[in-house]
Amino acid sequence: MTVNRDELLELEREFWTGDEQFFAENADRECLVAFPEMACVMSNADLAATAKKPNRWRNLEIKLQGIVEPGSDIVVLTYEAKAVRENGEPYSALVSTGYVHRLQGWKMMFHAHAPLQPEGSKARN
Repeated sequence: MTVNRDELLELEREFWTGDEQFFAENADRECLVAFPEMACVMSNADLAATAKKPNRWRNLEIKLQGIVEPGSDIVVLTYEAKAVRENGEPYSALVSTGYVHRLQGWKMMFHAHAPLQPEGSKARN
């Protein structure tokens, strides 16, 4: 199966801004998530419940870093994301998302963020 890069990037954008219904329709039965403050397997319903506030992010920029297809029905993409939180705080991260192709289309089954330091800030040693 040939992956439609634009379709996957549009799904990614919607996961940043979409609502509970979007998450429920586009996340797999279970999804492994890894953020600095947590790493766990979440059910579709639990993951969808995290998206109660639509438009949590604004001014989203995605710079694709790479896509791999380890199987005919699995794809993983990595990108740099820059966005502004609802409270106005800037955020940037290196993000990876894995999708599995089901009868209903691509479903997110893995998602991880590695926050990047804000531009102009110095690393702490």
